[in-house]
Amino acid sequence: MAAQAPTAPADVYAEVQHFYARQMRHLDSGEAEIWAGTFTRDGSFAPPSLPEPVRGRPALTEGARQAAAGLAAAGETHRHWVGMLTVTPADDGSLTAESQVSIIAVPQGGPARLHLVCTCRDILVREAGELLVRERVVTRDDRP
Repeated sequence: MAAQAPTAPADVYAEVQHFYARQMRHLDSGEAEIWAGTFTRDGSFAPPSLPEPVRGRPALTEGARQAAAGLAAAGETHRHWVGMLTVTPADDGSLTAESQVSIIAVPQGGPARLHLVCTCRDILVREAGELLVRERVVTRDDRP
């Protein structure tokens, strides 16, 4: 039997869940600058739709603004649902948070539908007592 990775204490796990609840609400509400502020200043986000990671808060803000504008033009809202979360502490004090994320598309006047299912791997760090994403890698379940 393989050794089990250490797990975060219950209070840290709950804090990470709360972090994602806030972060995804900011993203889904089009609050691009606030969402980007949940990353470190030099934080990176590697989505499956881009050839290179997006780095730094200004670029993260702009990417989120463009995504929100595209959804608004299409008359659609996206809701990110984070589940199946594991939180593993590292010796350097960071946390590795791995989750499965369902993105639900809600068109104006139409029924909601499952848009994408992804796996998200974040490295979370504390700055001034707050959790922030230092690195995010997202992979789609429908791609190799």
